[in-house]
Amino acid sequence: MSGAVHLPVGQEAIEAKGWMGAHKYLIMRRLAQLTFLGLFLLGPWFGIWWVKGNLNGSLTFDTLPLTDPFVLLQGMFAQHWPEMTALIGALIVGGAYAVIGGRVYCSWVCPINPITDGAHWVHDKLGMQKGWQPKRTTRYWILGTVLLVSAATGTIAWEVINPISMLHRGLIFGIGFAWTFVLAVFVFDVFVSRRGWCGHICPVGAFYGLLGQKALLRVSAVNRAACDDCMDCFAVCPEMHVISPALRGKTADTPLILSPDCTNCGRCIDVCAVDVFKFSHRFDTASAPGRVARSKPLSKSGASRAA
Repeated sequence: MSGAVHLPVGQEAIEAKGWMGAHKYLIMRRLAQLTFLGLFLLGPWFGIWWVKGNLNGSLTFDTLPLTDPFVLLQGMFAQHWPEMTALIGALIVGGAYAVIGGRVYCSWVCPINPITDGAHWVHDKLGMQKGWQPKRTTRYWILGTVLLVSAATGTIAWEVINPISMLHRGLIFGIGFAWTFVLAVFVFDVFVSRRGWCGHICPVGAFYGLLGQKALLRVSAVNRAACDDCMDCFAVCPEMHVISPALRGKTADTPLILSPDCTNCGRCIDVCAVDVFKFSHRFDTASAPGRVARSKPLSKSGASRAA
């Protein structure tokens, strides 16, 4: 494709793979998010208590305990030693995300993710600039602050304003003040900072990113030599900085995206018409030829899509 051609993001992939093929992982993510949320709502809405609790802590079929390790950590900082079932639940959840990738939680489980994705869509449709972009380390400072506040107050501090919990409460108890926090996240991402909440602010994502630093599941730019500089992968990636080292590396460089910031959402795989990306694992030693130099420079329109 000539650098001067400017197609809508993902259009090439739709033409090459069909609409379903170009949205496969997006559809799977939405189904996963709806499934997890639906399991927690079966009890309050329909009296079917397969799962009791919420994403902070739950009991499935009165047998399997699951605990958010970030919530448990806050409790420990607040000097509330958890019961054995909570510890076991945190080990199960923490171990799973440490293996498959901590930020898989952000893209495949978190019910706020569709809210922030919707905000990004509105942001693009309005043609707005990316806005205020705090440093990516900001979320780690917030993470540390949450733990310090928990220690100082004896509370699980983040739960006071956690939009994930607020969304659950709003769905169970109806319209109320809880929705203010969810709306605030949407407005923040639309008008203040493009992809700002998940990419720069949320301490939950920061925690799970740290947890999954050595995770097995990875995306690989194994076919990077075929890249045609369409920039669609950068346009859809919620953490676009993770792509460059793998995609634009030399033959000797690994094509694996190893950054713990990667959410393994699979959108780069969806929108790539030439199938540069695929899911792989950390120990994949397959080499990949470096990218072939293009005869024409990247167009300004293409560059703006990744800005």
